Amino acid sequence: MMTNLFSTFDPSTSNLLALNWLSLILPTLLVPLNFWVKKTRMEMLISTIMKTLHNEFKNLLNWTFTMGVTSFIIMVFWFITINNLMGLMPYIFTATSHMVITLTLALPIWLSLMIFGWLNNTSKMFAHLLPMGTPPALMMFMILIESISNIIRPITLSIRLSANMIAGHLLLTLLGNQGTIYNMKNNILIINTQLLLMTLELAVAMIQGYVFIILISLYTTEIH
Repeated sequence: MMTNLFSTFDPSTSNLLALNWLSLILPTLLVPLNFWVKKTRMEMLISTIMKTLHNEFKNLLNWTFTMGVTSFIIMVFWFITINNLMGLMPYIFTATSHMVITLTLALPIWLSLMIFGWLNNTSKMFAHLLPMGTPPALMMFMILIESISNIIRPITLSIRLSANMIAGHLLLTLLGNQGTIYNMKNNILIINTQLLLMTLELAVAMIQGYVFIILISLYTTEIH
């Protein structure tokens, strides 16, 4: 029984056998395998998207070893996007709506970037704490503000992703619960509105994965 709207995001299985979280490994099963002599249309589509993303992030990062970095970023994009899209299907658990998943993605990436930056480019990391042209009277405040904004980056990354997933699902749940109250004419309007929201959620599911990796790429450019 659903006690509140947010109960729709609760795992429905027991703590001993939490099968809901198995949806996290489904993206690995959806990756096309190169067992065929001729690629399928799905493989060609995914390959085209990966090449486009690689070229975009290669220009953005401007590193000498961009191949490994962009491969990791693209992998994170596929993982988030596929989980977001699967969460829109009936009876599939939306794992990316939980902070335990989004923070698990954001915190290790941010921490590894910080360790790499402070160990290899310490002077540049200190320079990022004080923007150029800051008045002397505001220097201490700017360093404090920049430090806090840097520390809360993994939290903002995780909240941005989970909040957007929660918001769309709540709207669809609210509209779906109104079907038993109104008459047929109003129900047709509700169904059409839900279809429009579902189209919007499909776009949001892909955009949020793209925004997540874009922000990671921007954070990566600050450490070299």
